[in-house]
Amino acid sequence: MTSLLILAALFALLLAGIPVAFALTGLGFGLLAVGGFSPLMVPQGLLSSADSFVLVAVPLFLLMSNVLLKGGVGRDLFAAVQAWVGHWPGGLAVATILSCGIFAAISGSSVATAATIGTVAIPEMTQRGYPRRFVLGLLAAGGTLGILIPPSIPMIVFGVITEESIISLFLAGIGPGLLLMALFIGWSVLYASFASDYQPSPRSSWDERRRTAIRAFPTVVLAALVIVGIYTGLFTPTEAAAVGFIGALVVVGVILRTLDWSKLRDAVAEAMTTTVAILLIVAGAKVFGKAITLYRIPQDISMFLSEHISSAGMFVLLVALVLLVMGLFLEALSMMLIMVPVLSGALFALGIDPIWFGVFFVVMVECALITPPVGLNLYVIQAVGKATMGEVSSGVWPFLAIMLFSVLLIFWWTDLVLYIPFKM
Repeated sequence: MTSLLILAALFALLLAGIPVAFALTGLGFGLLAVGGFSPLMVPQGLLSSADSFVLVAVPLFLLMSNVLLKGGVGRDLFAAVQAWVGHWPGGLAVATILSCGIFAAISGSSVATAATIGTVAIPEMTQRGYPRRFVLGLLAAGGTLGILIPPSIPMIVFGVITEESIISLFLAGIGPGLLLMALFIGWSVLYASFASDYQPSPRSSWDERRRTAIRAFPTVVLAALVIVGIYTGLFTPTEAAAVGFIGALVVVGVILRTLDWSKLRDAVAEAMTTTVAILLIVAGAKVFGKAITLYRIPQDISMFLSEHISSAGMFVLLVALVLLVMGLFLEALSMMLIMVPVLSGALFALGIDPIWFGVFFVVMVECALITPPVGLNLYVIQAVGKATMGEVSSGVWPFLAIMLFSVLLIFWWTDLVLYIPFKM
Protein backbone atom coordinates (compact mmCIF):
# COMPACT_ATOMS: atom_id res chain seq x y z
CA MET A 1 0.00 0.00 0.00
CA THR A 2 2.85 2.37 0.85
CA SER A 3 4.44 1.72 -2.53
CA LEU A 4 1.24 2.62 -4.37
CA LEU A 5 0.78 5.81 -2.33
CA ILE A 6 4.37 6.95 -3.04
CA LEU A 7 4.07 6.24 -6.77
CA ALA A 8 0.67 7.97 -6.88
CA ALA A 9 2.18 11.02 -5.15
CA LEU A 10 5.05 11.10 -7.65
CA PHE A 11 2.74 10.91 -10.66
CA ALA A 12 0.47 13.57 -9.15
CA LEU A 13 3.44 15.93 -8.83
CA LEU A 14 4.51 15.25 -12.41
CA LEU A 15 1.01 15.71 -13.79
CA ALA A 16 0.79 18.99 -11.87
CA GLY A 17 3.61 20.27 -14.06
CA ILE A 18 6.41 20.21 -11.50
CA PRO A 19 9.78 19.56 -13.20
CA VAL A 20 10.93 15.98 -12.82
CA ALA A 21 14.12 16.88 -10.92
CA PHE A 22 12.24 18.92 -8.31
CA ALA A 23 9.43 16.38 -8.02
CA LEU A 24 11.90 13.57 -7.29
CA THR A 25 13.99 15.64 -4.87
CA GLY A 26 10.98 17.09 -3.04
CA LEU A 27 9.20 13.78 -2.66
CA GLY A 28 12.43 12.10 -1.56
CA PHE A 29 13.02 14.77 1.08
CA GLY A 30 9.41 14.46 2.26
CA LEU A 31 9.71 10.69 2.62
CA LEU A 32 12.94 11.03 4.60
CA ALA A 33 11.36 13.62 6.90
CA VAL A 34 8.19 11.60 7.50
CA GLY A 35 10.22 8.44 8.11
CA GLY A 36 12.40 10.15 10.71
CA PHE A 37 15.59 9.76 8.68
CA SER A 38 18.41 12.31 8.70
CA PRO A 39 17.79 15.23 6.30
CA LEU A 40 21.54 15.26 5.65
CA MET A 41 20.90 12.40 3.24
CA VAL A 42 19.52 14.95 0.75
CA PRO A 43 22.71 16.99 0.24
CA GLN A 44 24.76 13.80 0.44
CA GLY A 45 22.64 12.28 -2.31
CA LEU A 46 22.87 15.41 -4.44
CA LEU A 47 26.66 15.55 -4.15
CA SER A 48 27.24 11.81 -4.63
CA SER A 49 25.16 11.83 -7.83
CA ALA A 50 27.63 14.22 -9.46
CA ASP A 51 30.69 12.44 -8.05
CA SER A 52 30.96 10.00 -10.95
CA PHE A 53 33.74 9.88 -13.52
CA VAL A 54 31.45 8.00 -15.92
CA LEU A 55 28.87 10.81 -15.92
CA VAL A 56 31.53 13.18 -17.29
CA ALA A 57 30.87 11.40 -20.60
CA VAL A 58 27.41 12.96 -20.77
CA PRO A 59 28.45 16.63 -21.28
CA LEU A 60 31.31 15.53 -23.55
CA PHE A 61 29.05 13.50 -25.85
CA LEU A 62 26.56 16.38 -25.84
CA LEU A 63 29.35 18.80 -26.77
CA MET A 64 30.45 16.50 -29.58
CA SER A 65 26.96 16.12 -31.03
CA ASN A 66 26.21 19.86 -30.77
CA VAL A 67 29.51 20.81 -32.43
CA LEU A 68 28.80 18.41 -35.29
CA LEU A 69 25.22 19.68 -35.52
CA LYS A 70 26.35 23.31 -35.74
CA GLY A 71 29.06 22.34 -38.21
CA GLY A 72 26.50 20.92 -40.64
CA VAL A 73 27.88 17.39 -40.87
CA GLY A 74 24.35 16.00 -41.16
CA ARG A 75 24.02 17.65 -44.55
CA ASP A 76 27.32 16.14 -45.71
CA LEU A 77 26.43 12.67 -44.43
CA PHE A 78 23.02 12.70 -46.09
CA ALA A 79 24.44 13.95 -49.39
CA ALA A 80 27.09 11.21 -49.44
CA VAL A 81 24.70 8.37 -48.58
CA GLN A 82 22.09 9.68 -51.02
CA ALA A 83 24.65 9.74 -53.83
CA TRP A 84 25.28 6.01 -53.37
CA VAL A 85 21.81 4.61 -52.57
CA GLY A 86 19.40 7.37 -53.61
CA HIS A 87 18.49 5.62 -56.89
CA TRP A 88 17.35 2.45 -55.11
CA PRO A 89 13.60 1.89 -54.58
CA GLY A 90 12.85 4.13 -51.63
CA GLY A 91 16.43 5.34 -51.91
CA LEU A 92 15.99 8.67 -50.11
CA ALA A 93 14.29 6.91 -47.20
CA VAL A 94 17.14 4.38 -47.10
CA ALA A 95 19.66 7.23 -47.16
CA THR A 96 17.81 8.91 -44.31
CA ILE A 97 17.94 5.82 -42.06
CA LEU A 98 21.61 5.14 -42.88
CA SER A 99 22.45 8.78 -42.15
CA CYS A 100 20.60 8.56 -38.82
CA GLY A 101 22.56 5.42 -37.95
CA ILE A 102 25.93 7.00 -38.74
CA PHE A 103 25.14 10.20 -36.87
CA ALA A 104 23.80 8.16 -33.93
CA ALA A 105 27.22 6.51 -33.68
CA ILE A 106 28.85 9.87 -32.97
CA SER A 107 26.20 11.71 -30.98
CA GLY A 108 24.49 9.44 -28.42
CA SER A 109 21.43 11.69 -28.62
CA SER A 110 18.10 11.02 -30.31
CA VAL A 111 17.15 14.69 -30.40
CA ALA A 112 20.42 15.69 -32.10
CA THR A 113 20.05 12.86 -34.62
CA ALA A 114 16.44 13.72 -35.48
CA ALA A 115 17.16 17.46 -35.76
CA THR A 116 20.38 17.10 -37.76
CA ILE A 117 19.19 14.63 -40.39
CA GLY A 118 15.61 15.96 -40.43
CA THR A 119 16.71 19.45 -41.43
CA VAL A 120 18.19 18.05 -44.65
CA ALA A 121 16.01 15.02 -45.39
CA ILE A 122 12.49 16.47 -44.97
CA PRO A 123 12.62 18.93 -47.90
CA GLU A 124 14.51 16.44 -50.12
CA MET A 125 12.01 13.62 -49.54
CA THR A 126 8.88 15.72 -49.87
CA GLN A 127 10.15 17.13 -53.19
CA ARG A 128 10.52 13.54 -54.46
CA GLY A 129 6.88 12.75 -53.81
CA TYR A 130 7.12 10.94 -50.48
CA PRO A 131 3.94 11.53 -48.45
CA ARG A 132 4.63 14.13 -45.82
CA ARG A 133 3.32 12.02 -42.92
CA PHE A 134 5.57 9.12 -43.90
CA VAL A 135 8.59 11.46 -44.04
CA LEU A 136 7.88 12.98 -40.62
CA GLY A 137 7.29 9.56 -39.05
CA LEU A 138 10.47 8.17 -40.62
CA LEU A 139 12.59 11.00 -39.20
CA ALA A 140 11.03 10.82 -35.74
CA ALA A 141 11.66 7.07 -35.61
CA GLY A 142 15.09 7.26 -37.23
CA GLY A 143 16.17 9.75 -34.59
CA THR A 144 15.58 7.17 -31.86
CA LEU A 145 18.60 5.24 -33.16
CA GLY A 146 20.64 7.92 -31.39
CA ILE A 147 20.12 6.29 -27.99
CA LEU A 148 20.44 2.66 -29.11
CA ILE A 149 23.50 2.60 -31.37
CA PRO A 150 26.54 3.28 -29.16
CA PRO A 151 27.53 5.63 -27.71
CA SER A 152 24.25 6.21 -25.87
CA ILE A 153 23.60 8.71 -23.08
CA PRO A 154 20.69 6.69 -21.58
CA MET A 155 22.92 3.59 -21.51
CA ILE A 156 25.53 5.57 -19.58
CA VAL A 157 22.86 6.55 -17.05
CA PHE A 158 21.56 2.96 -16.87
CA GLY A 159 25.09 1.71 -16.22
CA VAL A 160 25.58 4.28 -13.45
CA ILE A 161 22.30 3.30 -11.77
CA THR A 162 22.81 -0.46 -11.95
CA GLU A 163 26.64 -0.42 -11.68
CA GLU A 164 26.87 -2.54 -14.85
CA SER A 165 29.61 -2.25 -17.46
CA ILE A 166 28.85 0.65 -19.78
CA ILE A 167 31.14 -0.80 -22.44
CA SER A 168 29.12 -4.05 -22.36
CA LEU A 169 25.91 -2.03 -22.67
CA PHE A 170 27.33 -0.13 -25.65
CA LEU A 171 28.37 -3.33 -27.40
CA ALA A 172 25.02 -4.97 -26.64
CA GLY A 173 23.24 -2.12 -28.43
CA ILE A 174 24.99 -2.73 -31.75
CA GLY A 175 22.99 -5.82 -32.81
CA PRO A 176 19.53 -4.39 -31.99
CA GLY A 177 20.55 -1.06 -33.54
CA LEU A 178 21.48 -2.71 -36.84
CA LEU A 179 18.31 -4.83 -36.68
CA LEU A 180 16.13 -1.76 -36.23
CA MET A 181 17.88 0.01 -39.10
CA ALA A 182 17.29 -3.02 -41.34
CA LEU A 183 13.59 -3.17 -40.40
CA PHE A 184 13.12 0.55 -41.03
CA ILE A 185 14.88 0.24 -44.41
CA GLY A 186 12.79 -2.80 -45.36
CA TRP A 187 9.55 -0.99 -44.55
CA SER A 188 10.71 2.13 -46.44
CA VAL A 189 11.51 0.14 -49.61
CA LEU A 190 8.17 -1.69 -49.38
CA TYR A 191 6.28 1.57 -48.81
CA ALA A 192 7.96 3.30 -51.75
CA SER A 193 7.12 0.36 -54.03
CA PHE A 194 3.40 0.96 -53.51
CA ALA A 195 3.26 4.76 -53.00
CA SER A 196 1.44 6.38 -55.93
CA ASP A 197 3.26 9.75 -55.75
CA TYR A 198 6.77 8.36 -55.28
CA GLN A 199 9.35 9.64 -57.79
CA PRO A 200 12.60 7.64 -58.12
CA SER A 201 15.80 9.64 -57.78
CA PRO A 202 18.24 9.64 -60.71
CA ARG A 203 21.50 7.76 -60.34
CA SER A 204 24.28 10.09 -59.20
CA SER A 205 27.40 10.47 -61.28
CA TRP A 206 30.67 8.93 -60.12
CA ASP A 207 32.10 12.42 -59.75
CA GLU A 208 29.30 13.42 -57.36
CA ARG A 209 29.71 10.18 -55.39
CA ARG A 210 33.43 10.77 -55.04
CA ARG A 211 33.02 14.42 -54.06
CA THR A 212 30.35 13.79 -51.40
CA ALA A 213 32.18 10.73 -50.05
CA ILE A 214 35.38 12.72 -49.57
CA ARG A 215 33.51 15.44 -47.67
CA ALA A 216 31.73 12.94 -45.38
CA PHE A 217 34.82 10.76 -44.87
CA PRO A 218 36.25 12.62 -41.81
CA THR A 219 32.93 12.28 -39.97
CA VAL A 220 32.74 8.55 -40.72
CA VAL A 221 36.33 8.14 -39.50
CA LEU A 222 35.41 9.94 -36.28
CA ALA A 223 32.45 7.60 -35.73
CA ALA A 224 34.66 4.57 -36.37
CA LEU A 225 37.34 5.89 -34.02
CA VAL A 226 34.87 6.28 -31.13
CA ILE A 227 33.22 2.88 -31.63
CA VAL A 228 36.42 0.90 -32.26
CA GLY A 229 38.15 2.64 -29.36
CA ILE A 230 35.37 1.59 -26.99
CA TYR A 231 35.11 -1.92 -28.47
CA THR A 232 38.84 -2.66 -28.21
CA GLY A 233 39.16 -1.19 -24.73
CA LEU A 234 41.47 1.55 -25.98
CA PHE A 235 39.13 4.16 -24.46
CA THR A 236 36.77 4.16 -21.53
CA PRO A 237 33.37 5.69 -22.41
CA THR A 238 34.43 8.97 -20.82
CA GLU A 239 37.74 9.01 -22.69
CA ALA A 240 35.92 8.12 -25.92
CA ALA A 241 33.60 11.09 -25.37
CA ALA A 242 36.60 13.39 -24.87
CA VAL A 243 38.33 12.03 -27.98
CA GLY A 244 35.07 12.42 -29.91
CA PHE A 245 34.68 16.04 -28.82
CA ILE A 246 38.24 16.93 -29.82
CA GLY A 247 37.76 15.02 -33.06
CA ALA A 248 34.53 16.89 -33.78
CA LEU A 249 36.36 20.22 -33.33
CA VAL A 250 39.05 19.07 -35.76
CA VAL A 251 36.52 17.80 -38.33
CA VAL A 252 34.28 20.88 -38.49
CA GLY A 253 36.77 23.53 -37.38
CA VAL A 254 39.94 22.53 -39.24
CA ILE A 255 39.07 20.08 -42.04
CA LEU A 256 35.59 21.19 -43.18
CA ARG A 257 35.89 24.74 -41.77
CA THR A 258 32.16 25.03 -41.18
CA LEU A 259 32.34 26.02 -37.48
CA ASP A 260 33.00 29.60 -36.40
CA TRP A 261 33.24 31.04 -32.90
CA SER A 262 29.58 32.04 -32.84
CA LYS A 263 28.42 28.50 -33.66
CA LEU A 264 30.86 27.02 -31.14
CA ARG A 265 29.52 29.33 -28.44
CA ASP A 266 25.96 28.26 -29.25
CA ALA A 267 26.96 24.58 -29.20
CA VAL A 268 28.61 24.91 -25.78
CA ALA A 269 25.65 26.85 -24.35
CA GLU A 270 23.12 24.27 -25.56
CA ALA A 271 25.24 21.36 -24.30
CA MET A 272 25.57 23.07 -20.92
CA THR A 273 21.81 23.61 -20.64
CA THR A 274 21.04 19.98 -21.47
CA THR A 275 23.79 18.71 -19.14
CA VAL A 276 22.46 20.72 -16.19
CA ALA A 277 18.94 19.39 -16.81
CA ILE A 278 20.19 15.78 -16.97
CA LEU A 279 22.37 16.06 -13.86
CA LEU A 280 19.55 17.70 -11.88
CA ILE A 281 17.27 14.78 -12.78
CA VAL A 282 20.00 12.28 -11.86
CA ALA A 283 20.53 14.06 -8.52
CA GLY A 284 16.80 14.09 -7.80
CA ALA A 285 16.57 10.41 -8.66
CA LYS A 286 19.45 9.69 -6.26
CA VAL A 287 17.58 11.30 -3.37
CA PHE A 288 14.32 9.60 -4.33
CA GLY A 289 16.09 6.26 -4.74
CA LYS A 290 17.69 6.55 -1.30
CA ALA A 291 14.31 7.31 0.26
CA ILE A 292 12.42 4.44 -1.35
CA THR A 293 15.27 2.07 -0.47
CA LEU A 294 14.98 3.03 3.20
CA TYR A 295 11.23 2.39 2.91
CA ARG A 296 12.12 -1.00 1.38
CA ILE A 297 9.99 -0.28 -1.70
CA PRO A 298 12.33 -1.92 -4.26
CA GLN A 299 12.66 -4.98 -2.02
CA ASP A 300 8.89 -5.22 -1.54
CA ILE A 301 8.22 -4.85 -5.27
CA SER A 302 10.89 -7.45 -6.08
CA MET A 303 9.34 -9.85 -3.59
CA PHE A 304 5.86 -9.20 -4.98
CA LEU A 305 7.02 -9.82 -8.53
CA SER A 306 8.90 -12.96 -7.51
CA GLU A 307 5.83 -14.36 -5.74
CA HIS A 308 3.24 -13.46 -8.38
CA ILE A 309 5.22 -13.56 -11.65
CA SER A 310 6.98 -16.84 -12.19
CA SER A 311 8.40 -16.30 -15.69
CA ALA A 312 10.76 -13.78 -17.21
CA GLY A 313 8.38 -13.41 -20.16
CA MET A 314 5.52 -12.17 -18.00
CA PHE A 315 7.85 -9.78 -16.20
CA VAL A 316 9.15 -8.33 -19.48
CA LEU A 317 5.59 -8.01 -20.82
CA LEU A 318 4.45 -6.21 -17.66
CA VAL A 319 7.42 -3.82 -17.77
CA ALA A 320 6.81 -3.12 -21.48
CA LEU A 321 3.15 -2.25 -20.82
CA VAL A 322 4.06 0.00 -17.89
CA LEU A 323 6.70 1.82 -19.93
CA LEU A 324 4.31 2.35 -22.84
CA VAL A 325 1.81 3.96 -20.47
CA MET A 326 4.47 6.04 -18.70
CA GLY A 327 5.80 7.14 -22.07
CA LEU A 328 2.54 8.98 -22.68
CA PHE A 329 3.45 11.62 -20.11
CA LEU A 330 7.12 11.16 -19.10
CA GLU A 331 10.30 11.72 -21.08
CA ALA A 332 12.87 8.98 -21.57
CA LEU A 333 15.47 9.76 -18.92
CA SER A 334 12.84 10.30 -16.24
CA MET A 335 11.32 6.90 -16.95
CA MET A 336 14.70 5.25 -16.59
CA LEU A 337 15.61 7.01 -13.34
CA ILE A 338 12.24 6.27 -11.76
CA MET A 339 11.78 2.66 -12.86
CA VAL A 340 15.23 1.06 -13.00
CA PRO A 341 16.01 1.33 -9.25
CA VAL A 342 12.59 -0.19 -8.50
CA LEU A 343 12.86 -3.07 -10.99
CA SER A 344 16.55 -3.99 -10.91
CA GLY A 345 16.20 -6.10 -7.77
CA ALA A 346 13.83 -8.52 -9.50
CA LEU A 347 16.17 -9.28 -12.41
CA PHE A 348 18.40 -11.74 -10.54
CA ALA A 349 15.45 -13.65 -9.07
CA LEU A 350 13.92 -14.12 -12.54
CA GLY A 351 17.24 -14.95 -14.24
CA ILE A 352 17.21 -11.88 -16.52
CA ASP A 353 20.60 -10.62 -17.66
CA PRO A 354 20.92 -6.94 -16.60
CA ILE A 355 22.81 -6.06 -19.81
CA TRP A 356 19.99 -7.54 -21.90
CA PHE A 357 17.44 -5.73 -19.73
CA GLY A 358 19.28 -2.45 -20.26
CA VAL A 359 19.00 -2.77 -24.04
CA PHE A 360 15.36 -3.85 -23.79
CA PHE A 361 14.66 -0.86 -21.56
CA VAL A 362 16.33 1.53 -24.01
CA VAL A 363 14.26 0.17 -26.93
CA MET A 364 11.08 0.69 -24.91
CA VAL A 365 12.28 4.19 -24.04
CA GLU A 366 12.74 4.74 -27.77
CA CYS A 367 9.07 3.93 -28.20
CA ALA A 368 8.25 6.57 -25.60
CA LEU A 369 10.17 9.13 -27.67
CA ILE A 370 7.64 8.81 -30.50
CA THR A 371 4.39 8.31 -28.58
CA PRO A 372 2.10 11.34 -28.16
CA PRO A 373 1.45 13.57 -26.33
CA VAL A 374 4.97 14.13 -24.93
CA GLY A 375 7.22 12.12 -27.24
CA LEU A 376 10.26 14.40 -27.48
CA ASN A 377 11.16 13.43 -31.04
CA LEU A 378 7.65 14.37 -32.16
CA TYR A 379 8.21 17.94 -31.00
CA VAL A 380 11.65 18.07 -32.61
CA ILE A 381 10.37 16.90 -36.01
CA GLN A 382 7.30 19.13 -35.69
CA ALA A 383 9.60 22.13 -35.27
CA VAL A 384 12.09 21.09 -37.98
CA GLY A 385 9.40 20.16 -40.50
CA LYS A 386 7.04 23.04 -39.62
CA ALA A 387 4.27 20.46 -39.24
CA THR A 388 1.30 19.92 -36.97
CA MET A 389 1.46 17.39 -34.14
CA GLY A 390 -1.29 15.43 -35.88
CA GLU A 391 0.83 15.00 -39.02
CA VAL A 392 3.85 13.76 -37.08
CA SER A 393 1.84 11.50 -34.76
CA SER A 394 -0.06 9.81 -37.59
CA GLY A 395 3.19 9.07 -39.40
CA VAL A 396 4.98 7.27 -36.55
CA TRP A 397 2.52 4.41 -35.92
CA PRO A 398 4.01 1.97 -38.48
CA PHE A 399 7.47 2.61 -37.08
CA LEU A 400 6.24 2.19 -33.51
CA ALA A 401 4.84 -1.22 -34.52
CA ILE A 402 8.23 -2.12 -36.05
CA MET A 403 10.02 -1.15 -32.84
CA LEU A 404 7.67 -3.28 -30.74
CA PHE A 405 8.27 -6.16 -33.15
CA SER A 406 12.02 -5.73 -32.60
CA VAL A 407 11.40 -6.07 -28.85
CA LEU A 408 9.83 -9.47 -29.51
CA LEU A 409 12.83 -10.47 -31.62
CA ILE A 410 15.40 -9.57 -28.96
CA PHE A 411 13.33 -11.39 -26.33
CA TRP A 412 13.20 -14.63 -28.33
CA TRP A 413 16.73 -14.28 -29.68
CA THR A 414 18.78 -13.00 -26.75
CA ASP A 415 22.09 -13.54 -28.58
CA LEU A 416 21.14 -10.62 -30.79
CA VAL A 417 21.91 -8.50 -27.71
CA LEU A 418 24.46 -10.59 -25.82
CA TYR A 419 26.60 -12.15 -28.56
CA ILE A 420 28.85 -9.14 -29.29
CA PRO A 421 29.67 -8.16 -25.67
CA PHE A 422 30.13 -11.69 -24.30
CA LYS A 423 30.80 -14.16 -27.14
CA MET A 424 32.98 -12.32 -29.64
